[in-house]
Amino acid sequence: MNTKQNLELFIECKDHSVSGEKFQLFHDKQYDMLITSPKPKNEEIGKYYESEDYISHTDAKRSLFEKIYHLVKTYSLSKKVRLVSRTNKSKSGILLDIGAGTGEFLLVAKNAGWHVFGTEPNQQAKNLAKQKGIDLDGTTLDYESQKFDVITMWHVLEHVSDLDDQILEIKRLLKPEGYLIVAVPNFKSYDADYYKKFWAAYDVPRHLWHFSKTSIKTLFSKENIMLQKTLPMRFDSFYVSLLSEKYKNGKMNFLKAFWVGIVSNIKAMRTKEFSSHIYVLKK
Repeated sequence: MNTKQNLELFIECKDHSVSGEKFQLFHDKQYDMLITSPKPKNEEIGKYYESEDYISHTDAKRSLFEKIYHLVKTYSLSKKVRLVSRTNKSKSGILLDIGAGTGEFLLVAKNAGWHVFGTEPNQQAKNLAKQKGIDLDGTTLDYESQKFDVITMWHVLEHVSDLDDQILEIKRLLKPEGYLIVAVPNFKSYDADYYKKFWAAYDVPRHLWHFSKTSIKTLFSKENIMLQKTLPMRFDSFYVSLLSEKYKNGKMNFLKAFWVGIVSNIKAMRTKEFSSHIYVLKK
């Protein structure tokens, strides 16, 4: 991806979860997206995920925060599967989840009648998925001829090393008329503006790219994968605000985070800029 031109410094923030290192986010005007710099090398990125607190790689329910996270996650999983079924106009088909974590989404989809596949690079997460009866592959390169009715990426696209390669790979894997469902944070939301460098969804350097609605539409349309609809993820403003409070003030202020989350959602009803969005795209 040619991102050397039209870049200007947007904000500087640090890795609050693992390393404490500082990173800069540059605004790419062409795509209206932010790019994390310096970008860790592929052989180094793994160390930034080495934390017991990296919640998508664990089923732990040690704290109130983790218990609330998994409670909301359970509710959201069934909504996601219903969205997949409505989008595909079928309650069954061949589904691929890229970055499947510990496999909960694929388990719910499988129980709903979908023939499921998934990839996940983290071995700990793969082991937890296998205990649920979900076998995950390490990479989509394992699928030489398999095509999919629907591909999902739930808060995964922001992690991929090469956006152009990832989009081309999605295009290769989708059936004609197949659907892609992508969920990513939105750096133009109220909670992002409120917390600024402490906004938890920047999550540098694990998040290498930071998207707007314009960037998603533009990036995928280049490969004739066209945006069909954009949906809000209203719970994300509360989850992100809780973590942002911790990063900013050293503790999770539930009342303050709840208030910021509500304000963010109320403002987004007018601006259409929610904390995170789900994008439904079609090949």
